[in-house]
Formats: sequence, C-alpha cells, structure tokens
Amino acid sequence: MGKILTFAFFIFACVAIGALSSYANTPGEWYQSLNKPFFNPPDWVFAPVWAGLYVMIGVALSTTWFDKDNTARLIVFAIQGFLNIFWSPAFFGLQSPLLGLIIIVPMLAFIVLFIIMSWKPNRQAAWLFVPYALWVAFAAVLNLSIVLLN
Repeated sequence: MGKILTFAFFIFACVAIGALSSYANTPGEWYQSLNKPFFNPPDWVFAPVWAGLYVMIGVALSTTWFDKDNTARLIVFAIQGFLNIFWSPAFFGLQSPLLGLIIIVPMLAFIVLFIIMSWKPNRQAAWLFVPYALWVAFAAVLNLSIVLLN
C-alpha cells in the first residue's frame, strides 16, 4: 500500500503544481498581442499536453524515489522541477519571453541529464521523460521564436 500511496501523492503533486502554476499565470491579452511563429499551436493544446506530461513526470519521480542510489537523480529532478515552476511566472507573469528563454534552456538541459542519468538504473523513468524533453525542446524553440519576433 505504501508504494501506491507514494505514486498517487507524487502524481497528484506534479499535476496540482502544474495546474496551479498555469492558473496563476494565464497568458492573457499581453500574450495574445505578441507576434508568434507559424508553428505556434492553438492555445487549447497546451493544457491537455501538460496534464499528460505532469502525470508521466509524477510516475517517473515515483519510480525514481524507490531506486537505490537515487540522490543525484532526485537532485537533478528537483532542479528541473523548480525551473519548470518558474518558467510560467517569468514568461507570463513578468511578461518576459527573454527571462523565459533563460529559464527554459537549463530546464531542458536538466531534463536531458535526468534521462541520461536514469537510462541504466531506471529505464522506465528515462522513457517517461522523453516526451517531456521533446515538448520542452519544442517550447524552447517557440520561446526563442517569440523573443526574436518581438
């Protein structure tokens, strides 16, 4: 029962933190007024994609939590998590695509580092982070494009 509760807690925590950050930092008129690249997805895409990613992130954290010798990977996980939490307030809250870019680049690096560090000891956690890495890489290109276009 302990593992099930741990999984439920971490998945709930990841989804809840993501939802709270999104709710507290809605794009609004400022974002709508920005020039965006042709590949910018419609606004409705972001919420379901992030919800799915946060579930996978929670599962990856749960499986890593129970691994032996997990300290370094949990630190890397925490760093990418804090960067993830701070991106929305930087980009939307402070209305600073440049600050968002400054945050998202190391965030992507720590996501990739987590995948690399997890590959041998916990392939499941590594694979769960691959869609997250791909989405954040796309978001980084989108963020850079917005900086350049504005």
